[in-house]
Amino acid sequence: MKLEERSRVGEARRSASAEAAAGLEESASRRTPRVSAGSASSALIVVASVDSKLWSQLLGITSSFDAGEIRRRLRVSGLPAMKTLMLIALAIVAIVADGAAQPPRFRGGRGRYTADVPTELKYDGGFNFCRIMFRTAPYGDGGNWSVDYPRADINLTFRLSELTTTTVSRGGPDEFNHVVLRLTDPQMSRCPFIMMTEVGNTYLDEDEAKHLREYLLRGGFLWADDFWGEYAWQVWENEIRKALPSNAFPIVDLPIDHPLFHTLYDVRQLPQIPSISYFFGSGGRTSERGQDSAVPHARAIFDPGGHMIVFITHNTDFGDAFEREGDSREYFERFAADGYAVGINVILYALTH
Repeated sequence: MKLEERSRVGEARRSASAEAAAGLEESASRRTPRVSAGSASSALIVVASVDSKLWSQLLGITSSFDAGEIRRRLRVSGLPAMKTLMLIALAIVAIVADGAAQPPRFRGGRGRYTADVPTELKYDGGFNFCRIMFRTAPYGDGGNWSVDYPRADINLTFRLSELTTTTVSRGGPDEFNHVVLRLTDPQMSRCPFIMMTEVGNTYLDEDEAKHLREYLLRGGFLWADDFWGEYAWQVWENEIRKALPSNAFPIVDLPIDHPLFHTLYDVRQLPQIPSISYFFGSGGRTSERGQDSAVPHARAIFDPGGHMIVFITHNTDFGDAFEREGDSREYFERFAADGYAVGINVILYALTH
């Protein structure tokens, strides 16, 4: 049983990796997007499909090429970076959303939601956004595990399905599966990618730390996001060290030329994304802790074989870029494109490495 359990993460990751690679190779012109009048999300479907077909025609890309070959050809041809094309697509969506008769998909404020627990039906071979539920530390800083839930999870999965041809898990034509798990849940082994938000307020006991370590060393990938300032960093570092001791697993700054930032979109600078409430409440500032969080950081932990197992974004909040895409045109135009460029890159990197 132990041997079977040890192999499940690796199998899930290989399966998702194959799906992601196949999806990136497949020409988007073969898709048949669903279009409904007044739908902002439908506008993005059309733009994404047309752009993908155009890239294929201009560059001679066929299904035999992988994402790396596509990126190399884009650079050689001197065409705009894919991130620029995404900005154009998202700007069009913003215009449509502003005057649409129907509200954007997933619109609404934060509220109380029941955690979407994993079921057998949710593991259908497609990508599942797996969020970790954790206890808050009595000495911590920030919110809890449910910040940005569930709209960030749903919206990022939706955009992944529309801006790439990666297969995602669905409960229906317009329903995207996502799950919430504790670190001790055996179902976590079926998630090649997990995310934790507000990690400056995390508390891990010995058993949770043990399960997290085993998950990561079996091939899992964790993205930790949305915590601000030096104190929150110290809390998070203290907790993650229970699972991954510093002598064997140093935390390193991730340079912007690392392949993660160029998996699909060319990200040239880590964006600082504030919560929407802070952005408008502060008159447009982005550093939620003033000088203490003035510089956003991307950091990582690697296993002994050199594989990234933890990606950390500090002094920035990617979750709000996903969650709040339909709440404000100004916030959308300022932060959504950069947020989704990084978010999609991280998922594809996790699934293919």
